Amino acid sequence: MNLRSTLVAGLAAAALLLSGCGGGGQKFTGVVLDQPYRIDGTALTDTDGQSYSLTQDTDARLTLVFFGYTHCPDICGIVMSSLASAVTRLDDADRKQVQVVFVTTDPARDDPQTLRHYLDSYNPDFLGLTGSLKDIVTVGDSVHVPIEKGQKLPSGGYEVVHGTTVVAIDHGDEVPVVWTEGTSAAQYAADIHSLLGKA
Repeated sequence: MNLRSTLVAGLAAAALLLSGCGGGGQKFTGVVLDQPYRIDGTALTDTDGQSYSLTQDTDARLTLVFFGYTHCPDICGIVMSSLASAVTRLDDADRKQVQVVFVTTDPARDDPQTLRHYLDSYNPDFLGLTGSLKDIVTVGDSVHVPIEKGQKLPSGGYEVVHGTTVVAIDHGDEVPVVWTEGTSAAQYAADIHSLLGKA
């Protein structure tokens, strides 16, 4: 419990200090939450077909989670490209402490194999999760990411309406920082470096 509190406080404190920097210093881009979200631990299914909980099975110091889907026509690809580029900007020490997780909001079409193929085009180390829509919605709701099936498209497919924030989960299973969809790769990398205490 003490370790958990220390990690949450440390991440939030680092973010708050940097968010107030002026002059030529690096401004912290992420939004620091006054009351961190607590990620729901409902088990989903990873790209190997194994059970995976974002509370029980994460071992990275920072886990960055984005909820999206492989048929997404725009935002998802932009965010995932930015995250992939951000990871390449990290030094080896930072990279080893970060895991990127993509949780599908369209489990009817995104089975484990589809997710793996999609994520491999960004980074083979990225983890993909699917599961029942009910369970995915439960996990999304816990970090204030809304998910719902949208209207049918003329092509016969359908859109999926979902929140576009990227959330950072710390070792205490809490989310002290979120990023909006417009965050650049350089901004992600700088914020991650700062949150890991290397700034």
